[in-house]
Amino acid sequence: MSVPVLPRPLSRSARTLLATLTALTLTISSGILNASSAHADQAGIDWTIQASAADNSWYSVTHGNGLFVAVAGTGTGTGNRVMTSPDGITWTIRTSASDNNWSSVTYGNGLFVAVASSGTGNLVMTSPDGITWTARAAAANNSWTSVTYGNGVFVAVAASGSGDRVMTSPDGITWTLRTSAAANPWYTVTYGNGLFVAVAARGTVNQVMTSPDGITWTLRTSAADSNWYSVVYGNGLFVVVSSDGGGNSVMTSPDGITWTLQTSVGGQEWVAVTYGGGLFVAVSYDDTGNQVMTSPDGITWTARASAADNRWSSVTYSNGLFVAVSDSGIGNRVMTSGSFGGQIADRSQWTSILQGLPLPIDGECADLAGKDAIAAYGTGLTGGWSRSWQPWAGAAKLGDPGQRSGGWACIRTIVHNGNSWVLNP
Repeated sequence: MSVPVLPRPLSRSARTLLATLTALTLTISSGILNASSAHADQAGIDWTIQASAADNSWYSVTHGNGLFVAVAGTGTGTGNRVMTSPDGITWTIRTSASDNNWSSVTYGNGLFVAVASSGTGNLVMTSPDGITWTARAAAANNSWTSVTYGNGVFVAVAASGSGDRVMTSPDGITWTLRTSAAANPWYTVTYGNGLFVAVAARGTVNQVMTSPDGITWTLRTSAADSNWYSVVYGNGLFVVVSSDGGGNSVMTSPDGITWTLQTSVGGQEWVAVTYGGGLFVAVSYDDTGNQVMTSPDGITWTARASAADNRWSSVTYSNGLFVAVSDSGIGNRVMTSGSFGGQIADRSQWTSILQGLPLPIDGECADLAGKDAIAAYGTGLTGGWSRSWQPWAGAAKLGDPGQRSGGWACIRTIVHNGNSWVLNP
């Protein structure tokens, strides 16, 4: 009968080292989830600068199919007027279909669609993945300033054209010209609550038009004559911001028809607004001061500090993260706020934990398979161990093998990014 071989008991010194390493892990990891949640709740309030893929004039940003996509009006090279990011932090330059002045991008029905306000050739480009782009013919060579998707149709509006400043497409490829409600410079369009709403930069109390289908448009009375620049729908409310810089640069409507002027943060050219995470967020094209304002209801607004004094031109939201892009700045034309999928955008706010296990008898940290659970504590992480000399518990200083004040151990660093545990990146 074979006699089972029992594992050799740990020596007292080894037990001391294990206790030291285990205590280190438990002490540092306590409260980690609370610390991460505190930062994740600040979406729209605190902003972090991110490196853009190029110093282009980034005019519009959207999110779809797991990807942030930004388009530019001008570029530092040829065919590089698109950049993409899976998390809003790391950006990659992409080749645009042409070097047009791309002014707006949206996502719908499995397709990214961008329109241009000027350029040569086709003023529309499409992409199924945000990476490979194809030029498409616009319905007319107007100055197309904004595009959105809703109710099964893409709708674009223009700042120029003779009464034909709208075009629609069921697939983003074939476009049909539509008659706008007035020959105003229509700067932006959105869809919400069963209605398309477009706003204009100029006009006489007729700076709003609405449509249930993108084809037939009706003129509406705006709350005031202003340079209305951006519109969004969220939380049962349409919100529009103006670039005039006054203290009444916001108007709201529950139905897109009746509009009310609201008090905004004054002294800024508000050119973009979005909604997400229970908050309206607007960004300013001015390059000084508080260039962000936020509101939980579209009525009461609070000034926020931007991450840099750039000319911020567009902002979007997805899965816990606001992303804004600008057309000025040196390598820093993106800023983010919040946590994408719970991940904190600012890596300096991630929490690191040093973990350790006693060195196996064979002296190889690679042989810890099956023992990772001792230090996993529900993280599910395996591997990442390296051999290191560590002091005994209570040692006055880090020793070395000659001083015998410690012992060899397998250590690793794991990080909580606000959403999940990862090995130190």
